[in-house]
Formats: sequence, structure tokens, C-alpha cells
Amino acid sequence: MRFHSFIIYHSSFIYYKMRVYFDNAATTPLIPEVISVMTDAMHRLNGNPSSIHADGRNVRAAIEEARKIVAQHIGAGIGEIFFTSGGTESNNMVLKNAVRDLGVTRIISSPIEHHAVLHTLENLQKHNNIRVELLSVDALGRINLEELSQKLVASKEKTLVTLMHSNNEIGTMIDLEAVANICSQHHAYFHSDTVQTMGFYPIDVNKTPIHFLTGSAHKFHGPKGVGFVYINSNVSIKPFIDGGAQERNMRGGTENVHGIIGLGKALHYVYKNIEAHKAHITALRSYFIQQLQNDFEDIEFVGDINGNAHYKVLNVSFPPSPRAELLLFLLDMSGISASGGSACSSGAEGGSHVLNALNIHPDRKSIRFSFSHLNTQADVDFTIEKLKGLVAVRKSVLS
Repeated sequence: MRFHSFIIYHSSFIYYKMRVYFDNAATTPLIPEVISVMTDAMHRLNGNPSSIHADGRNVRAAIEEARKIVAQHIGAGIGEIFFTSGGTESNNMVLKNAVRDLGVTRIISSPIEHHAVLHTLENLQKHNNIRVELLSVDALGRINLEELSQKLVASKEKTLVTLMHSNNEIGTMIDLEAVANICSQHHAYFHSDTVQTMGFYPIDVNKTPIHFLTGSAHKFHGPKGVGFVYINSNVSIKPFIDGGAQERNMRGGTENVHGIIGLGKALHYVYKNIEAHKAHITALRSYFIQQLQNDFEDIEFVGDINGNAHYKVLNVSFPPSPRAELLLFLLDMSGISASGGSACSSGAEGGSHVLNALNIHPDRKSIRFSFSHLNTQADVDFTIEKLKGLVAVRKSVLS
């Protein structure tokens, strides 16, 4: 994202503080095209989409146009897309309804899934006696496909496999097609949390046998509070939220009309520009990696950065130091927005479950820098210069 500034008044002088936004895996800025289409809809579309009069029909048409956009971009049928409040609701809907409506008694996942999945699995395990089996992950966060096959062969229980396409903390990805084919071969249901990859990677459910996908608009430059779930037409589940006939009886409650319109616009925009954005972000990430390696001592990168990892995520592990625990705070004070965490030696709340699963030393501080097409090389240079004042640099840099 380009440098932006705001004026800070202090005593008798004024100065400008620059900020760089490197937290795009957490949420992405709304792009002008989305703001424009949403504000236009707020002015023009005032009816309830469930109403049969002209105002209602106009709103319904706008929702269905957004549904058509989502369906076309992932190769789905219009009737397979259902709008929700976001990725968390969509994941809950899939996992809980698979148990309730499909007779699933076993779920296979991994220890590095998003909490929207892991906490739901804990709930199902506790209250529904669902057997949960977690695949092992290696030091880069990769699952073992052979282990998945063996687990599916080992039991004839009705099974759902839930594995996120890209890990939100370290970027390591699964081979979506390979996992889908293994699940298909062993007659298991397959759900993938694609919140981090939707709009960044092409996904075609016509070619890849997936039963459920989940997405969230604010991860691809759309508004917060709206997402969707893809449910394969061969799978029949009942509503997750009762109360009305909205979303073809799948989700009660008046639709978030303006959010849905913004979602459709955002998804169309990112897929239209997917190759240009990928090239820009990939080059920026590579430049950042090179600068870090050139300038800093004992830098490590967490995840499969040289293999199958999301090009927008870079998790950097810094060596222990008196200032390491404050590094995220100090970056924020220096004008850089990023996310961070560390492994927790006690296993208590507060440590990153992902870094714990990868056995990252608890004294190291990991910072996740995540990029968008709005970021620039100047953002990287600014961040590198600020880091030089916060962590150990190579002697050649000092001399």
C-alpha cells in the first residue's frame, strides 16, 4: 500500500507520521471500485429482497448478479453459492451440518487450521462424540498425503476431511486437487477453508471434486461481515440459521445486500487482475526476502517459502533479544502494521498454535508481513530501515 500520512500535533510543532500496511492476511483495504458500487447501491436499492414489489425485485436482482459472479469465478452453479456473514460462519455451517445432516462421525484435519475450524472441531468432539484425527505436519507446515490416504483406508466411518488451502499465519498450502482426489477415491467428504486464497488462486470446482468451500470478502478487498459458502449440489444439508426462507431456505435472516454487492464487485476485480497482482506481489515478497537476508543476523523464514506457499504471506522469525517481545509494538510505533506471535513453551493461551505445531523456539519472535497489490517497493525499504533500528543487523551493514 502506498505510504499514507496523517498530521500529529505535539506541543508547538507539527510533523507527519508515515504508515505502511503489511497485514493483508488479516484484512485488505477496500478498493475504490468496491466503495463506489456499494455507496451507489445504498442510494438506489432500498427494498427488502424478499419483497415481491419492484423495489424488492431490484434488490433481489442485485444479489443474484453477485451470486452469479461468485459462481462463474469458481466454476460452480448459481444454486451452489450461499451468502453468509464470513468465513467463520461458513466453516461452522459446513462442519456442524455435515455431522447433523450427513451422518459424519469422523473428521480428519490438521493442527494448524484456523481457530474457526479447530474450535468447532473441539465443540463437535465434546458435544457430539465426533472422532477428530489430526494429520501430522512437518517443520514447514506441510501435511503428508500418504498419511491422509492411510487414515481414510483404516476406517469405513463416514468421514469429512477439512484442510485449509493456505495457512493464514505461515502461508504453506496444500495441493487442493491431490487432497480432493484422495477424498474422492475413498468416498470422504472434503471441505477446504479457502478464505486466504479466494481471489488469489484460480479454483475450479468443475475440475476439482470438492464438496464445500468457504470465502470471506474482506480478504480480497471487499467489505467486512460478508462471505459465502459453496455447497456441491450432490450434497444436501439443512439450514444452519433458522428464521426465514432467505438464501433458498439455507440461511434465515435478511441478506446483507450492500455487503453482497461489494463482495461480487471485489471478487470480479481481483480475478480480472489476478496475474498482474500475483506478479507484483511475488516480486515485492522476493525483494523483501532478499533485503532481510542481506541486512540482518539470524533471520529465519517460517513455512514452505521456497515450495508451495502463498505469495502474499511472509512469516519472519527474529532471534531472541531484550526487545524481541516488543517488536510488534515497536513496528507499530514506527508506522508499520503487521501481525506477530511466538510459540508458547507452556502451551497456555496466547501462544500461536501454528508455531507450536512447527516446534518454533518460544524465545523467537515471528512477524507476519502480508502483502497486496497496493504495496510498493518503497514500503519494503521503509520497513527495512525501521527494522535496522530494532533488531540485530549484519556487521557489514554497520560498517
